[in-house]
Amino acid sequence: MTTQTTVPETPSTPAATTPSGLIGGIPPTVARALATGGGILAVVSTFLAWTWTAEFPGDLTVYGYPGGLQVLVLIGGILTTLFALSSYQVKGLRWLTPAGADGALKLAALGTFATAWYTVLAISAKLGGLVNLEPGGWLVAVATLVSVTGAAALPFERPEPEPFDPDDTGWETYRHQVRHGIAILRAAVASGTPTPARRLPAYAEILVIVAAMALGLIVFTYGIGTEYDQLFIGFLITVGFCFAALAKSGLISRISAITARHRVITMAGAFIAAALFPFTQSDDQYATIGVYILIFATVALGLNIVVGLAGLLDLGYVAFLGVGAYTAALVSGSPASPLHVQLPFWASALLGGAVAMVFGVIIGAPTLRLRGDYLAIVTLGFGEIFRVTVLNLDGTSGPDITNGSNGISSIPNLNILGFDFGQEHNILGFTIARFANYFLLMLLITLIVVVVFRRSSDSRIGRAWVAIREDETAALAMGINGFRVKLIAFALGATLAGLAGAVQAHVTYTVTPEQYQFAHVVPPNSAFLLAAVVLGGMGTISGPLVGAALLYLIPAKLQFLGNYQLFAFGLALVLLMRFRPEGLIPNRRRQLEFHEDAEAPTVLSKTGA
Repeated sequence: MTTQTTVPETPSTPAATTPSGLIGGIPPTVARALATGGGILAVVSTFLAWTWTAEFPGDLTVYGYPGGLQVLVLIGGILTTLFALSSYQVKGLRWLTPAGADGALKLAALGTFATAWYTVLAISAKLGGLVNLEPGGWLVAVATLVSVTGAAALPFERPEPEPFDPDDTGWETYRHQVRHGIAILRAAVASGTPTPARRLPAYAEILVIVAAMALGLIVFTYGIGTEYDQLFIGFLITVGFCFAALAKSGLISRISAITARHRVITMAGAFIAAALFPFTQSDDQYATIGVYILIFATVALGLNIVVGLAGLLDLGYVAFLGVGAYTAALVSGSPASPLHVQLPFWASALLGGAVAMVFGVIIGAPTLRLRGDYLAIVTLGFGEIFRVTVLNLDGTSGPDITNGSNGISSIPNLNILGFDFGQEHNILGFTIARFANYFLLMLLITLIVVVVFRRSSDSRIGRAWVAIREDETAALAMGINGFRVKLIAFALGATLAGLAGAVQAHVTYTVTPEQYQFAHVVPPNSAFLLAAVVLGGMGTISGPLVGAALLYLIPAKLQFLGNYQLFAFGLALVLLMRFRPEGLIPNRRRQLEFHEDAEAPTVLSKTGA
């Protein structure tokens, strides 16, 4: 009797199917060609005149040299072209798109289109019609339209090959695995997804970190220095879409992984880049915004300990900033201070932090046994109690300590070791004025707060905070003293806020109760501080710093909107939370919570970026 052996049928290599994009009927090769050509033409158009008169801000009448909004379109066009070439698997560009080029190409093309058409419409509205456009204006409108059309026609999803049969054995299994690998490579090429890049040498990774820090300094300086309203709006459009495109391409994650491997170098590079900011300014105008951003960011980072690590919703945190500011103002030698005491800065700063810590313990001891919404309501009440109390300590409703609504004024400038922060100084041939001096001082304090945050989050108490944040009941069952852990977080956050408040008192010359409300048009206040933490990314270091910079810079630049300022600002926050709820620079754990389908990282970061 002959036994017949049945050989399993070898599946054929799966064909790479191409799902249709937003615009159907255009083959992917043609779509990429349109996106690439449109990006190149957009770059070319920035070297042509877009209008015939210099009445439009930025002087877009020059041939051969981009200016104003043309610079932003140039950046968007270059990024669009790079992503388009990367989708063709051009050697040397595949490193830019570890997660695929098509999605990033769509966002880059859309951002370039939005900036270009905003400029064209702004020219028409200001000068009185499209007739005021020169050939460059028409070319950029058509080129960006072609580019975004081609990008929109690309497939939404990456084609994936069918998995091999796990029941196959022996030679058939080996042959099928080989075919499976070939199919993956073909699908990657068809979808524009590059193969994984090799790890760079250490010196190359350090160069990448330096380049990232330099780019961050350039973007920050450019955003602060925008001279007119149209340029700032174009800046927001370009930066928003470019950041989204870089995140979609996976480049942000790749750079974050590199910085995580070189944390000390990254921190030192960021500190040096920030310290160079005052030297990029010709006057003290924008250094003023810079020092206020640092004060706001430092307080937000302290709040991040309470909210981001320990998970305690504190709506009255700005009161601790006020406690530190009033304490420093009372012992600063101000003629309006009833104490008539003048301590050196280090003593007033430590005293401000210590008094804020005491208030944090006093307020936290009876309230931290509450959870969730109840804790938020109590802390909100504490913030209002502080404001009303300093308002009533005017000598009429209560003791004469804070001068009531008039506050404590005429706070003298700092003088540390003979260095007067109120005077101009020449450093390496650069003139550093008053606010630049305070910027460098506040930068040093920010560095101290960053070190405290990092050391705390990586410690045993930091892990206990995270456990309390994730599940307090489970943490208590594992033996964590929840009340003590939360009280330490509350006291440490209050101390950091008080330290920043001591500097704020000298920067602003005057401290008044109106500066420390829950919600106010001008930050910092409790609502903006909480928004900075959530917007930037809870539980991270760089997240609140970036969120605070945006939340201070955007309202300062949107004052031309008048009554619609907060409406536009709120709308921007709603859109950002809709499309990136985990924050701009999210903690890896929170990123997985908001995106369940995301691939888990190899190592979960404790503090994020």
